[in-house]
Amino acid sequence: MTEAAATLDDVRDEYAFLEGDDRYRLLVDLGRALEPMPEALKTDATLVRGCSASVWVYPAVRDDGRLHFLADSNAHITKGIIALVLLTVQDRTPAEILKTDFEGELASFDLKAQLSSNRTQGIPNMIALIRETAARYAA
Repeated sequence: MTEAAATLDDVRDEYAFLEGDDRYRLLVDLGRALEPMPEALKTDATLVRGCSASVWVYPAVRDDGRLHFLADSNAHITKGIIALVLLTVQDRTPAEILKTDFEGELASFDLKAQLSSNRTQGIPNMIALIRETAARYAA
């Protein structure tokens, strides 16, 4: 995948075209393309609870009020999943994030069928953390 194919629609189109191991590779590539998260931000406060792997998500507010998330994981596939989740909301306003239908946006990836339940069990917690963060900044 190229840097230019960084929208959710681009990833969705490419993912639909692929099968099996190539889908795993695409997710790993998405994770590798994530903006690096400084080690100092990987704290208990930024740790997403309920994930089989360690996942950290840190929100930053841009000057225009949009939220920009940094994220990382110690597992390649999980890092790709959080990258996919972030594509749905990166650099949007808190109000836009609160209106986002994460489940609908991610449905076509059918991650539960593609990955083990261990890999997908933390997705709702990642989404909940992003929603809670948006709600906090929207208030």
